[in-house]
Amino acid sequence: MERVVITGMGVISPLGNNVETLWRHLIEGKSGITAIDTFDVSNSKTKIAGLVRDFDADALWGRKEARKMDKFCQFAVAAAEEALENSGLELDKIDLERLGVYVGSGIGGIQTLVDNVNLLNDRGPGRVSPSLVPMLISNIAAAQISIRLGAKGASLSPVTACSIGNTAIGEAFRVIRSGEADVIFAGGTEAAVTNISLASFGNATALSTRNDKPALASRPFDVNRDGFIMSEGSGILVLESLNHALNRGAHIYGEVIGYGASSDAYHMVAPHPEGAGAYLAMKNAMYNAGISADEVDVISAHATSTLAGDKAETLAIKKMFDERAYQIPVTANKSMLGHMFGAAGGVEAIALMKTLNEGIIPATINLEQVDPECDLDYVPNVARKAKLTIGLSNSFGFGGHNAVIVLKRFEK
Repeated sequence: MERVVITGMGVISPLGNNVETLWRHLIEGKSGITAIDTFDVSNSKTKIAGLVRDFDADALWGRKEARKMDKFCQFAVAAAEEALENSGLELDKIDLERLGVYVGSGIGGIQTLVDNVNLLNDRGPGRVSPSLVPMLISNIAAAQISIRLGAKGASLSPVTACSIGNTAIGEAFRVIRSGEADVIFAGGTEAAVTNISLASFGNATALSTRNDKPALASRPFDVNRDGFIMSEGSGILVLESLNHALNRGAHIYGEVIGYGASSDAYHMVAPHPEGAGAYLAMKNAMYNAGISADEVDVISAHATSTLAGDKAETLAIKKMFDERAYQIPVTANKSMLGHMFGAAGGVEAIALMKTLNEGIIPATINLEQVDPECDLDYVPNVARKAKLTIGLSNSFGFGGHNAVIVLKRFEK
């Protein structure tokens, strides 16, 4: 089997629109959660979100080209372009039939749909865009990236809710490891911070309403957490077989060594109360990686800042690692980024890769009073230096979809 390495990374996020800016803000403990000022939220229960700032699609591709893409697709293409540049891949020197794209989105072009429904109702069917369907379908991000790269290999757009990024990375890992592809761009993207999404999640009482203090609103594992924060962006990684990477002299950031998936088979939106599915996904990932509990140095938690989710994940980690669970640092990027839905896994995988390479674990910020039922080492409020080799990244989604990847600092 081929070893699978990471040779490129790209990010669009509320904490910066490139990997280095994201990383700097993560280790500084900076929150990307702000008041929503991009549309009217005066009647909304929640008025805060993690918004991508300073992103100019017109400047990147020109107005005509940018208007062909919904924002979720724009984010993915921009992140893929950074990942391509970061990887040093020369597309004219590789086999494009063995270059793939695995990029998913949970919701797709929801704003494009809303805009066109409004046009239909206000001005009639003649005003609906003929590009509506190709702009809103969730696979179009993978398609656009494939077209721009000339990638003729496998193209996949997994839809596993908030675990999409890890599903894409994990499935791409499997394909490269089996020898069926040389390189795959993998990750997720989302741009669902819209009025209708805000209303739906708000009516479900899933969102934090700490509107007066946005930076303090996302607080995983804190006893006073009151829901998650919607966020947006994209995270794309370039996965490559080790032999292919070495043959072209690529810089290698790290290695994907394991992937595990599972289903809670329990409830449409609630996690299994004992974290059974999360435990099984971690167990499968570690078995797939061929590692023991003693070899895991850090865990990047899903940790959305919901009462049920944080507790269930804590229970799953305890079941997986027994007494050693109390010795493993657990970090929650969503305390700073908010919940990026389909983009979360890709962005958090990039953050974990930086964590392993730099030997710095980003803090879980806003952890002021730990929930007694969440009693692990969550790296509270201040980033921590540590000697690290292997990390787990957890992602769980509505419907009980669970996906866990295992990353390792690269060693020849």
